[in-house]
Amino acid sequence: MLEESETTLPAGAGILEIGDPRDLQIVVDLLSEDAVKVLAGMPAIIEGWGGPALNAIVRRVEPFGYTKVSALGIDEQRVDVLLELIGPPDSWARLRHGYRVDVTIVLKEVEGVAAPLGAVFRTGDTWSVFTENEGRAVLRSVELGARNADYAEVISGLEAGARVILYPSDQVTDGALIEAR
Repeated sequence: MLEESETTLPAGAGILEIGDPRDLQIVVDLLSEDAVKVLAGMPAIIEGWGGPALNAIVRRVEPFGYTKVSALGIDEQRVDVLLELIGPPDSWARLRHGYRVDVTIVLKEVEGVAAPLGAVFRTGDTWSVFTENEGRAVLRSVELGARNADYAEVISGLEAGARVILYPSDQVTDGALIEAR
């Protein structure tokens, strides 16, 4: 064990352990309900550390969880996920042990149509959006796929490039006159 305070050391005893900054990994604690969606090999993006965005890859999702108290005093089950930075070590040379980072783990890449969640709403048992066509609102039923906090994948019912109405009020109806702002 390395010594942290003043003491007499025998010959050959360790004084300091030095790590290799080119072999940096990031440990992210995720809520257990989010960690079950993450698999080894998924890409990740590291931001908010004071430098440019960095690419990483999920190396391991720990097989056990632990309880951590949130800022609101709520017990939460957390799981550690280990990320390995990819690319040249010079790109993260200023990143050090204990630094705060913002991590985005890419669960699924959607190639196709996505709509802002603020445009999607329920009509009965189906999802719908209002699109714009020649100054009029057009109600369209859509089938949704994967979602995140901002967007929903549209599997059918909407073509790429269609203009949708964000946060439509109850005054917007099918065929109503609308004006872009």
